[in-house]
Amino acid sequence: MLMKTMNLFESLKQNAYPGRGIVLGTSANGKYAVAAYFIMGRSENSRNRVFVTEGDGIRTQAFDPSKMVDPSLIIYAPVRVLGNITIVTNGDQTDTVYEQMQAGKTFEESLRIREFEPDAPNYTPRISGIIEREGGYQYALSILKSADGNPTSCQRYTFTYSNPVAGVGHFIHTYQGDGNPLPSFEGEPEKIAIEGDIDTFTNAIWESLHPENKVSLFVRFIELETGQTETRIINKNQ
Repeated sequence: MLMKTMNLFESLKQNAYPGRGIVLGTSANGKYAVAAYFIMGRSENSRNRVFVTEGDGIRTQAFDPSKMVDPSLIIYAPVRVLGNITIVTNGDQTDTVYEQMQAGKTFEESLRIREFEPDAPNYTPRISGIIEREGGYQYALSILKSADGNPTSCQRYTFTYSNPVAGVGHFIHTYQGDGNPLPSFEGEPEKIAIEGDIDTFTNAIWESLHPENKVSLFVRFIELETGQTETRIINKNQ
């Protein structure tokens, strides 16, 4: 059975709180690998953040340091680059993946020493993704989540997409929607269409996110032939 291709922007507009989200895929013209990562927040502490560049990647930092209450779980490097591998995650497991893959582990192996976030009662899933250009273009997405809110069991899922199709991507996010506790993402990453150039795609995502809850957005197009990158960052706190 064919998996339905969802409209990413309509999906975001209908979900007031998907939490943090990763999109990986291929541009419509087939020339670029595409990565997007966004963060949202409900508390003042979560909303008091911006994305800033750091080397080939990005990190989060407090927009107003005087208002930062607890940096754990919200200050980290979402994007790092290891050779021809681009790593995107929603937490400090970016560093784990970077260090473990540098030591020769696979993406899946590197995440076996991590689990969901210790933020009871939500137990927010750790979502991670990589784009690999060496040895054939592919990308993968992972989610580490509690067993239906039971913190004694960690469920690990990895989805790998080899020889990705032009104009197609996959979207994974931390929460099904708003709630208390927040309901974790379920099922396979959502198949979505990727259209337009980097500015069109970036602006469409940003405009689709809930205006009060959105915080920051990162989008990168990676030219598959050369590895050259083009990046866009939008912060609600400018």
